Amino acid sequence: MFCAYDWAMASKQLRMIGLVAQSLLYVAAGVNHFWHSGTYVAIMPPHYSDPLLLVQVSGAAEILGGIGLLVPATRRFAAWGILAMLVVYFDVHFYMAMHPERFAAVPVWALYGRIPLQLVLIAWAWVYARPERSRG
Repeated sequence: MFCAYDWAMASKQLRMIGLVAQSLLYVAAGVNHFWHSGTYVAIMPPHYSDPLLLVQVSGAAEILGGIGLLVPATRRFAAWGILAMLVVYFDVHFYMAMHPERFAAVPVWALYGRIPLQLVLIAWAWVYARPERSRG
């Protein structure tokens, strides 16, 4: 017996799984900004004033962005916010890679590896930032 596979349904399910996973990632990461504020403050470049405030604001933004992804009315706005936040985070990642002596506990490969990972996260946010194609 021939069984037709519903690619559209599978794609929709995969999109929803990715959405929930991304939401959980940002909510957890945002909460972590409050639980381990000192870790995040320690990686802030010195050209930022009030790094603790920035860590807390970015943590709150991640939590709100993660929750916003789950609400259809705010999904695209939240995804664009996450995307913009990830672009801003490049400054921290480049700073860490350029000053590995300040982060001796982290292998140099990991400091550089965060940069392409950031590109992957940006692409993932872009999936939900763009308008969903309607199937007609």
